Amino acid sequence: MPNPHSATAADARVQQRTQALVRLFEEVARTRMQGVPILNPALRVQAVGFVQVEEQVQGVLITPWFMNLVNFPLERQPTRVQTGSQQALVFGDRSFDFITGHEDAFGSYASCSLFSPMFEFPDQNTAVTTANAVLATLRAPKPAAQAPVAPEPKAVAVTPPASEMPARRAFFLARRSGPAGSAAA
Repeated sequence: MPNPHSATAADARVQQRTQALVRLFEEVARTRMQGVPILNPALRVQAVGFVQVEEQVQGVLITPWFMNLVNFPLERQPTRVQTGSQQALVFGDRSFDFITGHEDAFGSYASCSLFSPMFEFPDQNTAVTTANAVLATLRAPKPAAQAPVAPEPKAVAVTPPASEMPARRAFFLARRSGPAGSAAA
């Protein structure tokens, strides 16, 4: 039987690490991004839907300048990754190319851009709704495998003999397909 305290501890760790990520990007917004013209003033830094997936934490990070899928280790790693390198990571049931990053205040992480810049979002609620829709799509369970279905027999068009066709239709068909010297001549 699973230990309910370990699940709570893991959830608390996910929440701590996610809050540290938000604090990091709030600081980046206040300092390095201050005055940069790509900032959407209607938006703020917010983490959406971060959950543990094996030993990683995944979710969407909204900032005034981007919305990214983000993946980072549950436990901060002592080794620094090469910033800017590309790696394929599985998110939901799909693989995406992520770019690695490292911040001394947080550690290593990887991100995959969804939107940048963020001017098409009129407010925070619209950005959060979009982030939740992305996560719902990526995390949707795969449909159960179904047994192969035998193909339905194809309908075959049968042209009735001219004597059974309406007169006008028979006239046109006879003219088109009749032998030389017949009504088609």
